[in-house]
Amino acid sequence: MAYSRLYQFLLRRWWVTFILLGVSFVLGGLLTLNLLHTLSANFEFLSMYGVEAVREGGLLQLLQIVLSGYFAAGCYVVFKLCEKVLVERLIMNKGSDS
Repeated sequence: MAYSRLYQFLLRRWWVTFILLGVSFVLGGLLTLNLLHTLSANFEFLSMYGVEAVREGGLLQLLQIVLSGYFAAGCYVVFKLCEKVLVERLIMNKGSDS
């Protein structure tokens, strides 16, 4: 199986992978912590006040919430990539010891 250059880079530099894993975990957690509650409140605000809510920036806030959700999903993907790299590195090192 041919791996991407990013994957090979992370596999060779486990300490960068570990730091990236931690950063993406914390960022993803912070971004998703209150996301559902904020999205629900935004929908309620838009449905309750309609056009006035749009004038007050309700749609812009909704766009920001959606983008925040996509960024959180991206952090999750980075976290899972780093997790896979580190687990594979551990498995490779374990197999070379015996």
